[in-house]
Amino acid sequence: MRRDPEFFGDQELALIYIAKRLKEALKLEAQLTEAGVDYHVEADKYAGGIIFRTERVGAFFYVAQQDVEAARAVLVRHGYIPYEEK
Repeated sequence: MRRDPEFFGDQELALIYIAKRLKEALKLEAQLTEAGVDYHVEADKYAGGIIFRTERVGAFFYVAQQDVEAARAVLVRHGYIPYEEK
């Protein structure tokens, strides 16, 4: 279920996915909610493009550390590739 940052208190949140399109973000929100995963989503900037790098805006999905594995399982089950820190 979508939550405000205050819901998580001082828990450290983990980035699990960056949706690049609104339709994709809305679909993922529905899937995480259906699975009972508490998440926070916010708009932020990311660098995109291969030849011409541009700054774009996407929907960044975060979950509490203890929910990372469950959230990633939902992502994989629905064909998304979870965000991995590089």
